[in-house]
Amino acid sequence: MTESSANKLLNGDACHRTSNGKRSSKNGFVKNHCVFQQPHKYRRPREKNQNVTHNSSLYKKPFSESFEETPLLVAVLTYMGYGILTVFGYLRDFLRYWSMEKCNVAQEKEEQKDFVPLYQDFENFYTRNLYMRIRDNWNRPICSVPGAKMDLVERASHDYNWTFEDTGRVVKDVINMGSYNYLGFAENTGACADAAIEVTKKYGPGVGSTRCEMGNLDIHEELEQLVTRFLGVESSLAFGMGFATNSMNIPALTGKGCLILSDELNHASLVLGARLSGSPIRVFKHNNMISLEKLLRDAIAHGQPRTHRPWKKILIVVEGIYSMEGSIVRLPEVIALKKRYKAYLYLDEAHSIGALGPNGKGVVDYFGLDPKDVDIMMGTFTKSFGAAGGYIGGKKELIDYLRRHSHSALYATSMSPPVIQQIITSMKIIMGEDGTTLGRCQTMALIT
Repeated sequence: MTESSANKLLNGDACHRTSNGKRSSKNGFVKNHCVFQQPHKYRRPREKNQNVTHNSSLYKKPFSESFEETPLLVAVLTYMGYGILTVFGYLRDFLRYWSMEKCNVAQEKEEQKDFVPLYQDFENFYTRNLYMRIRDNWNRPICSVPGAKMDLVERASHDYNWTFEDTGRVVKDVINMGSYNYLGFAENTGACADAAIEVTKKYGPGVGSTRCEMGNLDIHEELEQLVTRFLGVESSLAFGMGFATNSMNIPALTGKGCLILSDELNHASLVLGARLSGSPIRVFKHNNMISLEKLLRDAIAHGQPRTHRPWKKILIVVEGIYSMEGSIVRLPEVIALKKRYKAYLYLDEAHSIGALGPNGKGVVDYFGLDPKDVDIMMGTFTKSFGAAGGYIGGKKELIDYLRRHSHSALYATSMSPPVIQQIITSMKIIMGEDGTTLGRCQTMALIT
């Protein structure tokens, strides 16, 4: 990405605080989780503590934020439960220390006491005394398609969850609350599965080379052209792993003399990519535009440490939907700040692409904004499309730059043809290019 492209950015509107008399929180807005109301048929049900403001210069639709307070009784009982388990954990550690209770956890050897510890005390304590008691609720093998309901392998433990053994039985029709299969495309029957089978017969299951050598197939080109059309950008580039799309491409975009402004709740892949870049990282409060603007002003006013030279590049890194919180980025305001201070915007749409907006095109579609206002549009194929991998979309000069400099593009094995076909088929269904309304129905069912 050339430095001169920064000159193409225009000044934008300022961010406005609440103006309807409602009491604002520390960040100048009415509390935490945000929802921008869509037309009435897509509008979410009203909840308690919901406030609406109008940011007319930024966004034409009313701005609504809603949150649900944790009941006091639930909070007290939760903390009390953890407190009791912690007390009993220290008691059991005392018994293990005096060999009154068997300890199955890995421990540091005496001759390695001067080395850097392999295990952190608190994490080891939590795993040993709290997580182990409820370990049977996680990491359970499934033996069916990860649909709305799925089958689990039944396990039994005779040593309080330290080890498990299969009973040979299957737990049928368990409700799936943890899968990425948002739109139900990760099935073993239907159009996606049939198309993937046909492509496997034609190309085989793998390529066995990188894209820049012998692993560039016509189906890879077809996928990137489709993604480009779907996003409404100039060009795009597909990768075989969603995590590596962030961790390996951010270092290609920034380096020494650049500054990264990262939301405090960004995904681990974004955090790792920012650290690998070697650029200074400054963290702003989650979805807090006051905090972000302050960092932008300080960065421009003071420049780089010691030399006070202007930063070569300022990159704002945010997510479309924050997976652990479920909050939606304040994209109109982030774009306004980006334009005002002439920064770049990196938007991770891993959880929002395909699952948000009236056309399923993510958070940009949800707000009705122009995709060109986002400099780097990143997303994954592992969620709504029921496949694997990720993509980056943007200007052609950006994508051409990444093809030559991204470690993930240069050294990673090409995407598997059946996986690519799964993405192509599901994306065309979402776009309605399969001649049916199945994609729109599934998207609307998820939104409402």
